[in-house]
Amino acid sequence: MGYSVGQVAGFAAVTVRTLHHYDEIGLLRPSGRSGAGHRRYDDADLDRLQQILFYRELGFPLEEVAVLLDDPRSDPREHLRRQHALLSDRIARLQQMAKAVEHAMEAKKMGINLTPEERFEVFGDEDPEQYAQEAEQRWGGTEAYAESQRRVSTYTKDDWKRIQDEAADWSARYAALVAAGEPAEGGAAMDMAEEHRLHIGRWYYDCPYEMHTCLGDMYVADERFKAYYDAMGTGVAEHLRDAITANAVRKA
Repeated sequence: MGYSVGQVAGFAAVTVRTLHHYDEIGLLRPSGRSGAGHRRYDDADLDRLQQILFYRELGFPLEEVAVLLDDPRSDPREHLRRQHALLSDRIARLQQMAKAVEHAMEAKKMGINLTPEERFEVFGDEDPEQYAQEAEQRWGGTEAYAESQRRVSTYTKDDWKRIQDEAADWSARYAALVAAGEPAEGGAAMDMAEEHRLHIGRWYYDCPYEMHTCLGDMYVADERFKAYYDAMGTGVAEHLRDAITANAVRKA
């Protein structure tokens, strides 16, 4: 008896109207009719419909689908191989698009609500979201991370410029202190370590001495942080770590 048009529409998740249209243009004619003249589809019809829907999903116009399927030289297995290759290519493109969207989503999590022009103006060649995903993986469940996200989401271009200016001023003065031979356990170095801690607390999250000490250790252990601080001068990363530790002991 075969399948009714309604059944086939349900199997294939298409409308009855679509199947009627395919019949009218000769793309998919049902193999039989019921006694009342209603369309009846057999398994071969369903196979053809599947092929049609594959090509339609890939963006082929109906006229081209008809040519592909009705070519007497065509091989059904070749159709499947062709569709597999096309679908694989499309999947690869969609995965690339998904990665781009994920990157955009991660960037938004940083909450740096600046225009592209403002970002270049404030940060220059530096990417403020470069380590956004890693930061969330490391500290995403902490109160400090949540507080930092809440604060930075409100900052304007002027706020970011002020943060950058403060950091640059501190860096220049600390590099000069190290170059002058000031000991990490000396008062001047400890005062600057305290200034560093307060900068974090003012702009990002509350940074108690224990947390600040952990950050100091990371500035030496993580090669990227170490490279950042050592770019200010030889040995700055280790010097800052020791100054942070000495300051924490002093304040204990």
